Amino acid sequence: MTDAFKSIEQGLKEALSHARGEALGVVHEIDLPEPDVQAIRARTGLSQIEFARSIGVKKGTLLNWEQRRRSPDGPARVLLALISKDPQIVQRTLAG
Repeated sequence: MTDAFKSIEQGLKEALSHARGEALGVVHEIDLPEPDVQAIRARTGLSQIEFARSIGVKKGTLLNWEQRRRSPDGPARVLLALISKDPQIVQRTLAG
């Protein structure tokens, strides 16, 4: 069996278990600290408009995060954590 087949098979088994109301697969939770969005953006060298566009949010949303009126959560927080570790990850990954 190929690795792809094994992965698909495992996913189907988990889907069937879920449909039967049985225990789900392992859930991994990651605790991410409150991001300093302004500092993260500054390390990328992008303007507010460029940075907002690169991560798929409105400039107003970015401004609220940078001024700490609102806080990113969910996928946005994960994406910001990745950018914090590697400021060029979005450009490199999506280029092309």
